Amino acid sequence: MADTDNKKRPNPTDMHVGSRIRLRRNMLGMSQEKLGESLGITFQQIQKYEKGTNRVGASRLQAIANIMNVPVAFFFEGAPGEENRPVGFSEDSSTNFAIEFCTSMEGLQLNRAFVRIADPKVRRRTIDLVKALADEVDAS
Repeated sequence: MADTDNKKRPNPTDMHVGSRIRLRRNMLGMSQEKLGESLGITFQQIQKYEKGTNRVGASRLQAIANIMNVPVAFFFEGAPGEENRPVGFSEDSSTNFAIEFCTSMEGLQLNRAFVRIADPKVRRRTIDLVKALADEVDAS
């Protein structure tokens, strides 16, 4: 019975790869329909990939990487089992919170809006405003 239950749950690596596909697609402002069209598949198939319900084959993942202009390795960054690998010069665990925020929907929206601000003074004031708002919440 446990084997049957296990087969219904997506593999954690497949879920991670799918979430990275969704992340990159959202970063590019690309719809599931557009990605599916580029690959010659339905948006429902893209949904299944993104949820980890269906595993992405190697050639399909390469095609997705090409369309999204990232190396295939992008989809495996931070995958389950990667936590115990030596860090070296890459991000350490203290930067994980920033990466998690930047990959959240709010982080993506904030980043997209922020980079459209051309004036450096307005950018600086925006940062100051966000810091002041955060300090106000901390003081409450």
